[in-house]
Parts: sequence; C-alpha cells; structure tokens
Amino acid sequence: METPSDQQKPLKREYDDSFVVTPEYRASLPDVQNSGNSEMEGANVPILQVGISGFKLPLRFVGPDGEDLAVETSVTGTVSLDADKKGINMSRIIRIFYEYKNEVFSPEILAGILRHYKSKLDSKEARIKANFSYPMIQRSLRSGLEGYQYYGCSFEGLIDRADRVRKIIHFDFVYSSACPCASELSEHARETRDLLAIPHSQRSKARVSVEVHPDREVSLLELRDMCINGLNTETQVMVRREDEQAFAEMNGAKVKFVEDAARLLYDQLSDDNRIIDFRVVCSHFESLHSHDAVAVLCRGIDGGFRAEYEDFTNLVV
Repeated sequence: METPSDQQKPLKREYDDSFVVTPEYRASLPDVQNSGNSEMEGANVPILQVGISGFKLPLRFVGPDGEDLAVETSVTGTVSLDADKKGINMSRIIRIFYEYKNEVFSPEILAGILRHYKSKLDSKEARIKANFSYPMIQRSLRSGLEGYQYYGCSFEGLIDRADRVRKIIHFDFVYSSACPCASELSEHARETRDLLAIPHSQRSKARVSVEVHPDREVSLLELRDMCINGLNTETQVMVRREDEQAFAEMNGAKVKFVEDAARLLYDQLSDDNRIIDFRVVCSHFESLHSHDAVAVLCRGIDGGFRAEYEDFTNLVV
C-alpha cells in the first residue's frame, strides 16, 4: 500500500514569467546531445552532414549598382558528426550565423562562418547554403519602361577536413525558348499551303552553378549578363505593344532547342578564368508536350560538378 510520501507530487500547470535562470540552474540542465555514445541509437556510424534547414533572416547584399540591399534569406547550415558523438548543438548553428548578420553578405564571407562552425561544433567538415531572391532592374526592349526582375540565387560554401573552402554561386535565369523545328514547320505551312501556323515557345529556366576561384569574385550582375548574352530571350517585366512585337522578333531570331541553350551558356562560362568549375542545367517547360525537355552540362574537372541532377521539377517557375 502506497503511503502519502510515496505518491508523486502533482505538477503545477502554470508558466512562471518571473523565473530567472541562474548559471547554476543552467549547468543543471540535462544535455542529451552531448551525452556521448552511451545514449546512441542505431548504427555506430559517422553522419556526413547534420544541421538545420530553412532558418530565415534579413541579410545585407551588394546591389547591382553597388547600393546596400536588404533581402530575406533562407539558410541551411550543416556539419559532420563523428561516430562517437550522439548529436550536435543545432541552435549554435543559428547563433554563429547571427554573429555575421550585420556584415555585407557575399561568397567571400562564407569561409569565416564555416571555420567558426567547425571550431564551435567540433566538426571536421561544414556546409552553408543561403537562398534568396535578388532584384535587378530590367529595361523593356523598345518602350523604355523599367521593372524589377527577380532572380533565384544561392551562395554556397563548403569546407573539408583539410580546411579547404569551396565557394559556389547558383543563379536562376528564366527565358523563352522558341522551337527551331516548329518554326521551320510553320514556315513550310505558310509557303506551301498559304496557311497561318504559329511555332510553339515556352517559358524555360537555366540554373547556372559556378565555383569561383578562392581569390577572385564574380557578381550576380555578371552572371545575369552572361545568361543574357548567351540566351538573349529573357522573359520581360514591363511590356507595351512594341515590346511584345520586339520579343516575338527576338524569339524568331534566337530559336533554340534545350541542347542549344545549354551549349550557349557553356560558351559564356568556359573562358572566364575566375570560374574554376561550373554546371548548367536547362529545362524547357514544353507547350507542345506534356513533359519537359532538359539538358545538363558541366566543365568536367576531377572532383568538381557532376552531370547528375536530382530533381528537375524544382526548376519549375
């Protein structure tokens, strides 16, 4: 028979907003993630990358004209974990990153954050990827109107066991692709049967990923210009009738298969000695077919980008 002293003391259902955490109280809190392998579950193996994804904060970037630009940014931060450790202090990843929140963010700043991660989380490798939407002014083709075009961008940094840092920029460029085959067939119908035919074109996206030399810089504006110089047919923001006509003319002059688009971008990137390695992924969201046409190219250096691409559906705009 239980005595009153054996009975569990009832818990209070209340929040004490006056409670103050002392150093002694903090030291008494259980620390499960640092309990060692005695509390480990599952296989006793190292984890290649573990951390957090999707924490957001406003970061400062250099704008296209050198101005200070505040942009909402979604960050993924991960580190490696040895087999004899149960877990990492995940909140530390955010706290370290917040120490740099007032800096002007760029690929060059990633090396310092990555080394900070390795030191504070006692890890061998670390990785950061910051995703954001970057605005640049686009001038209409003929009317002179201007509007903001937004580009999906990522700054990515990786540091290995030898403390070598790779800095990578991912840049999304949305363009129109008019089919060369449909263009020729439409002209054939006009010439042989006096029949109006309209070649199909579709919104398309290229994702350009470049690894920048450790001692060099490549701006987002420069990447945008490379894409425009290679593909020409960027989708438009502000359009009047003369702009729509100009866009139709440009699509007629710059017809392209997805294979053409990938090769045109390769040509833009391959001669830039600031770029160690690159990958080009193009997807044409077909208006003729119920499926998409895709192409992947990379420079092909040892240990660099590979031609595999995990999921083309994440390119859909």
